[in-house]
Amino acid sequence: MNAKTQPTVLIAEDEMLLAMLLSDLMQNAGYNVLMTARLAKGLELAASEPIDAAILDINLAGQDSFPLADALSRHGIPFVFASGYGRDDVPEAHRHVAVLQKPYDTAEIQTAIAILLRAKAN
Repeated sequence: MNAKTQPTVLIAEDEMLLAMLLSDLMQNAGYNVLMTARLAKGLELAASEPIDAAILDINLAGQDSFPLADALSRHGIPFVFASGYGRDDVPEAHRHVAVLQKPYDTAEIQTAIAILLRAKAN
């Protein structure tokens, strides 16, 4: 994890209400939050910010988030996908990644992030 006392979670979600829900949930759990609704901004954040874990909506304003998933993987940053459709469209390279179903279950999200952070620490 980064040098901050609180881990940083990137939320890539283009539905504003869901993004706000996730942000509030993560902040209330003690995490720093970076948010983006666009692929380009997510790629910029992945290259420039100390991120400990991420939640990626598979579809960001009509663009697949898989290039962001690739960038996070290259930097050793664990992530989960979020989708209302399931894992059918997830490329083979990311089939091992968990997919959280929308609408979100808050306990499931908290558990998923805790697992990612433990995996990164090991």
